[in-house]
Amino acid sequence: MKRIVIGTLALLEVGLISMKSPSLLAAAVLEPVHGPAGRGKIIYEQTCLPCHQADAGGVPGMNPPLRKSPYVQGAPATLIGIILQGLNDGVEIDGETYSNPMPPFGAVLKDNDIADVLSYLRSHFGNKAAPISNLQVGRIRQTLPNKNNKNKQLKDGYH
Repeated sequence: MKRIVIGTLALLEVGLISMKSPSLLAAAVLEPVHGPAGRGKIIYEQTCLPCHQADAGGVPGMNPPLRKSPYVQGAPATLIGIILQGLNDGVEIDGETYSNPMPPFGAVLKDNDIADVLSYLRSHFGNKAAPISNLQVGRIRQTLPNKNNKNKQLKDGYH
């Protein structure tokens, strides 16, 4: 733990991270301690929570719930495709239709970010499904048209 704190302080000192970017600071501290689940939680809180809520319950009629969700627990390719390309069609879950469009995150999130957040979702909020790897995300990304996948360098982990 001392190494993490010292390393984080060193990164702060040389300006590679700042207190103005708490997500980078949190990711730098959490990665060695919590691994993909910790990173997935951070990404969920920053990216998904505003629409799907802290409890992953969604917003009735607008944003679908992610807890105990057939989409989250279903085929990884479908879930990965939704994250990469977004979703403009209404979704029906348990007889309720959710109509708020979801923006694409393919040009915003790296493969490992998507794998981490989806693996987090698939093991939390009452979901019980296998984790998703960054290789699975990369394979799906390669099959999609480039319009929502502009930043190919993100696939390799570079900004």
